Amino acid sequence: MAQKNIYEIAAKKLLAQELPKYYPEFDYHNKLFIVDTETNLDKVISENPWVNTEKLVVKPDQLFGKRGKANLILLDANRDEMKNFCNENLGKMFEIGNVRGELKRLLVEPFIPHETEYYISITSERDNDIIHFSIEGGIFVEENWSEVNHIPVPIGTDINTFDLGSKLPELGDLKDTVVSFIKGLYQVFVDQDFAFLEINPFAITADKKIVPLDLKARLDDTAQFLHTDTWGNPENPIEFPAGFGQVMSKEETMISELDEKTGASLKLTILNREGRVWTMVAGGGASVIYTDTVVDLGLGAELGNYGEYSGNPSREHTEIYAQTIIDLITENPDPQGKPKYLIIGGGIANFTDVKATFTGIVNAIRNSIDKLKRANVKIYVRRGGPNEKQGLELMKQVGKDTGVPIEVYDRYTHMTRVVELIKKSEEGRT
Repeated sequence: MAQKNIYEIAAKKLLAQELPKYYPEFDYHNKLFIVDTETNLDKVISENPWVNTEKLVVKPDQLFGKRGKANLILLDANRDEMKNFCNENLGKMFEIGNVRGELKRLLVEPFIPHETEYYISITSERDNDIIHFSIEGGIFVEENWSEVNHIPVPIGTDINTFDLGSKLPELGDLKDTVVSFIKGLYQVFVDQDFAFLEINPFAITADKKIVPLDLKARLDDTAQFLHTDTWGNPENPIEFPAGFGQVMSKEETMISELDEKTGASLKLTILNREGRVWTMVAGGGASVIYTDTVVDLGLGAELGNYGEYSGNPSREHTEIYAQTIIDLITENPDPQGKPKYLIIGGGIANFTDVKATFTGIVNAIRNSIDKLKRANVKIYVRRGGPNEKQGLELMKQVGKDTGVPIEVYDRYTHMTRVVELIKKSEEGRT
């Protein structure tokens, strides 16, 4: 599962669209809009006349939490206070935790008076989805996590027949409302391929209407093609923004856009453009293992990237991904002539065609012979899976044909053995 964060406004609109199918009592107000540095405030107010008469909430919508603790939430405000808050804060730099970034987006919506704040989130594990619920929501829910009810729901369960009520705390005459809401929310979570969904808090009005106040969500973006009628329309897909303070490079942006066009998974994060150890790893789990091993063996400062390709990408897409990695590793040859290392690694694939993907990688290598030699790049390959014999032979042959140093290992070599070989190579130079 590839989890990607979405904006709060997008999550609320998706919930407003889908939840009434399973919980008809959900009647969201749909009064919300974004103000950014390019917004004409007078124009957006004229398009949302409720701003003139209702009390408002203004808060960042940029994938960071603790907004209340950072004094970046304006509550119970009128129109002019909202305008002043936007003008004073948009475009300014803020430090949230240890991340510094520019405040670019503010979400404006009605202020909902309430006395009690509730917490609900849904997460997934291998065998269960977990419903987390508390009658004490709000900014201190993490400090009171021991008070949260954690309710496992086995994968494939019909939530409508699941005994949820007996597993919740005492709710008095709100019990039926909350149970129906959570069951409907769970169905949306499953049907729309959410990977994570958190409403903290939600309020219950005097007439028992549930209103989500703050919402955080991640979707499984590999399921985008299944939801062309909701959030996966290729002509107008839901946006998967970068995190607060993160500015994507042109290479990261290109791979992200490529990832959105394929059912496979292509991920790239550049850590150090001057790094001497780069990875092209098949599989999300394998990418974590290789990264951890590089760091554990004392080469973390030289790690150039983090990423993965998986889900049986086409030869063409694999070639583009490989060419991007090669362009990065050869961009800045070490000024002292030290070697650079490219790990083309992975576990033993279940269905990814090793020959097909390696054909793409070999094409990228052949297109980059001079660059690879000039940057003194050594390539280590370890892979297994369908057509691995033919794929590994392609790698051996391209090394012989081009003179680029390539060491090739099959499934009978420990997956991270190649990292140890890089470590020994480095020790042999000193």
